[in-house]
Amino acid sequence: MIAIPAVDLRDGACVQLVGGSYDHERLRFADPLGVAHGWARLGFRWLHVVDLDAATGHGQNAELVREILTHREADIQVGGGVRSGDDIERLLTEGAERVVVGTRALEEPLWLEEMASLFPSQLIVACDVRDRRIVTRGWNRTLPRFVLDVIEELNALPLAGILVTAVHREGQLAGTDLPLMEDAAERSEHPVLASGGVSTMNDLRALEERGVGGAIIGMALYTGALDARTVAEEFAE
Repeated sequence: MIAIPAVDLRDGACVQLVGGSYDHERLRFADPLGVAHGWARLGFRWLHVVDLDAATGHGQNAELVREILTHREADIQVGGGVRSGDDIERLLTEGAERVVVGTRALEEPLWLEEMASLFPSQLIVACDVRDRRIVTRGWNRTLPRFVLDVIEELNALPLAGILVTAVHREGQLAGTDLPLMEDAAERSEHPVLASGGVSTMNDLRALEERGVGGAIIGMALYTGALDARTVAEEFAE
């Protein structure tokens, strides 16, 4: 299993949110490029960059994302507000290894099917989850669909992976939603990336034991609850 630091962008800064709420920002760092370089230099091979402003339709950080991709020292997957084939192609051209699609991919399955055929093995579908239901549009809309049903439907597409975020655990350092992640890994034929609440080495080891392919880590790394170098060494791939 591989550990991937989260670099969440908002108003030109790197931030960490709590509980899936844009009103509850806990940490803010003014130099996102420096943050990205710092994680790479500690030994992380992948970074997870998300434009939170683009995801919610309240602006964008496209120039900052481009700068991070241009000066990258690790492989990068990028998401947040990706809603067109042009968006996907632009990010891949700028240097992203994988592109994360969420809202439109889940609300318009035919669009996702078309994009997956155009960009095989380069897309990750982000399933943000609260009470096992899919939430979209920056966690403001709940779809009448259960995440495990969606994951089974996605098995037929040539994807790079599925990102399952336990929104109710985001930024709280309360541990991952292990039953959710275990069920997701069992249902998915694609690698599953787990996000939300990862806060200890035991969390990471438990995810690995249950077949999860990767873990996106935010608050625990930024606060020092997890030692970044130790994580990078043990969960390098």
